Amino acid sequence: MHGPQRRVSDGAPSSSTHARWRWLLDAVGAADPLVAAGLLNDAVERTATTPSDLTLRFGDEVAMPVAAVTGQRSMRLYRKRKAALRERATTSGEPAAILFAADKIAKVRQYRQQLEQSVHGCAPPRRRRLHHYTESLLSLEAVIRHPPLVRTLRRELSPLTPLPARPEVVTVLRTGSDAALSTDS
Repeated sequence: MHGPQRRVSDGAPSSSTHARWRWLLDAVGAADPLVAAGLLNDAVERTATTPSDLTLRFGDEVAMPVAAVTGQRSMRLYRKRKAALRERATTSGEPAAILFAADKIAKVRQYRQQLEQSVHGCAPPRRRRLHHYTESLLSLEAVIRHPPLVRTLRRELSPLTPLPARPEVVTVLRTGSDAALSTDS
């Protein structure tokens, strides 16, 4: 399903990006179907493969997260297309959100590589991508507060752009009739 595709940022085979996703997903203990979804992440966007093809070949556990993080080709305006993608990825269940976070980490790293290469005459990355990655982080933080991938995404983005403070998480702890507030920022 993945032919000889190359990354725009540095010309490396797209399979090297998939290896990074696999490492990221393995590091957080993702189940095999989610790791498979990570490896097939771009199949629908960059090939003739459809979500139905993935369902038939690999089942819903693999196909659904891929479909949730796949951009809609029919939407022409970049900001609207990316906003719809963020909405779908963060409201389609935890596997989709985790896959989306891993994808954004890989994309931020590519962005940084392209930025570093631009000082040597290569084309600089588009700033609008950085805006999308920042908005992706904020969307992910709103739905999954503590996963390591979201923290990693924040850490990868922070040297590239100013970020709002991480949302404060307020938890009500109840013991008997006593209630206490605990904050985690």
